Parts: sequence; structure tokens; C-alpha cells
Amino acid sequence: MWDKIALILLIIGGVNWGLVGIFQFDLVAWLFGGAAAAVSRVIYILVALSAIWCISLLFRRQALVEVAEG
Repeated sequence: MWDKIALILLIIGGVNWGLVGIFQFDLVAWLFGGAAAAVSRVIYILVALSAIWCISLLFRRQALVEVAEG
């Protein structure tokens, strides 16, 4: 369950960074009142923690297979 939540948050973060890179548009900041807004910062922190969590997927073969199979 934690792996899927982390991957969903990383997808959100990846799409957001893609928008920043292509269009210079930060969707999270736009939705929640700016990059310095408390909600935006919480989302950025959750995405970062998810990235750290997903590092463990590199070392857990079984978990990676389970996430891939859904």
C-alpha cells in the first residue's frame, strides 16, 4: 500500500515538474496559493518523502514486482 501511495505522489511530482520545465507553470503552487503556501509546501515535502521511500524499491525485488503487477 505504501509503495502505491509513494508512486502516486511521485507521478504528481513528476507531472508538476514537467509542467514547470515545459511551460514554466507550477500546478501545485497555482492550486494552493503559491509555492510558499503551507499546503504547497506540505505537498512538496510529501513528494520528496515519497522519492526517498521509493529508493527502497531498487533494493526490494518482490515489492517492485508487486507494484508492477498492480
